[in-house]
Amino acid sequence: MSKKGEEKAAHTALYRKYRPRSLDEFVGQSHVVEVLRRSLKRGKIAHAYLLTGPKGTGKTSIARIMAHEINQLPYSGEETHLDIIEIDAASNNGVEDVRDLRDKVQLAPISAAKKVYIIDEVHMLSKPAFNALLKTLEEPPAHIVFILATTDLHKVPATIISRTQHFAIRTYSPAEIAAHLQKIADAEGIKISAEALTAIAERGEGSFRNSISLLDQMSSFADDKEGVTLDLVEATLGLAPHDAVDTLLSSVESKDVADIIATLNDLEKQGIQPTILADQLVRTLRDRLADQPQLVGLLDTLLTVGTSSQPQLKLLTTLVGSVRPSAAPRTAAVRATKPQPTVLEAPVIVIEKSQPKITTPAKKPVETPAPKPAGRPVLTEPFDWDKLVERTKKDFVALYSVLSKCDYEFDGSKLTIYAARKFNKTKLDQAKYLTQLHEALASCGQTGLTIVTLPASKPPTDEKLAKIADMMGGGKEVSLEEM
Repeated sequence: MSKKGEEKAAHTALYRKYRPRSLDEFVGQSHVVEVLRRSLKRGKIAHAYLLTGPKGTGKTSIARIMAHEINQLPYSGEETHLDIIEIDAASNNGVEDVRDLRDKVQLAPISAAKKVYIIDEVHMLSKPAFNALLKTLEEPPAHIVFILATTDLHKVPATIISRTQHFAIRTYSPAEIAAHLQKIADAEGIKISAEALTAIAERGEGSFRNSISLLDQMSSFADDKEGVTLDLVEATLGLAPHDAVDTLLSSVESKDVADIIATLNDLEKQGIQPTILADQLVRTLRDRLADQPQLVGLLDTLLTVGTSSQPQLKLLTTLVGSVRPSAAPRTAAVRATKPQPTVLEAPVIVIEKSQPKITTPAKKPVETPAPKPAGRPVLTEPFDWDKLVERTKKDFVALYSVLSKCDYEFDGSKLTIYAARKFNKTKLDQAKYLTQLHEALASCGQTGLTIVTLPASKPPTDEKLAKIADMMGGGKEVSLEEM
């Protein structure tokens, strides 16, 4: 084998190579490390510890370091020791496994001062197994120390937690991760830009292990001359280009609906997942929130994209919906965006005896026009009322039950819905139903429309019938064939 081949074969993953070997080497987690260091220095060793926190934050590393320092043994991360036993609770979670462990803990350590059991992912134990472990934790032999680790504290019984010293491991901030990655990159001779480091740190989700693994991956793909660039990180991790994210937010600020739709379409063609794009938008908005607090509403809605059954459509309606003008007070916003046709009752004044009867004529319903959203309505498909109703039947059953009883008029930019009665109009004017209606319209290829709801039936098209209907108090137009 050539020297170059030997170097490749000998390559060690960076997250293993830079795993801490002592509590002094641990980066961050000082609230945990300092307490453990002091207690070990004073010889105050508990019979059971519980380490909790997200994956990749160092729980297992701390457990292994503690096990060796309790016994004053050197730790290199490679060797094993007969008195330090690691158990994976995910695959040894039965009551018989714990009963076997309970029998073995009675045996004295072979050469160390303490026999240490590290039980990883302890929340995976079954209920009978937890009960068996509890008995051992209540009356442990003096030579035994348990170190339990888990990512799901809420699945660990309170009786177990109460018999341990509990230490919560936190996630790392992107700044902490980026600084640590820079040190590793310098030590390994990896050329990487500050922007690429930040992108990797953000995608590491607070985990050193995940972030170091990403750095290792990027370095293997990087060009020797350019090194690891932001473009390489974005392309490899399936991120939207940073300039596309800026373009989207600029379009939102300028209320350019057409540009929002065009940008989203381009990113979809590039294979950018809507959940990843939404996450990038959330991170960018979070950084800008102090200077642009008006974006908090958009930030809040973007958080729901990942839980939607149709994230691509949800992202579209979220961004397009955010350009609609809204007033600060909620009641004012409702009045501005939901027109309330008003019927003025006709007062009747009757003068006794010979005085003439004066009757003030009734005024016709006054429709308050809906404010038009910024930008032009976008219709990628011809408007089809029946298709819209069927789409709500599929996705929004409650909205469908109301909408199927309504009639409509469409003039190319405004959709007027005749709700037939006040109850239906009240339902349609609720924020929940209005949002669902816009989503359904968007899925049918219509966005940016003005929606007006009226608590009346659609007026007849025939003038004579209209007059008769007006005299009779309104009604729904039917043909003679239907009678």
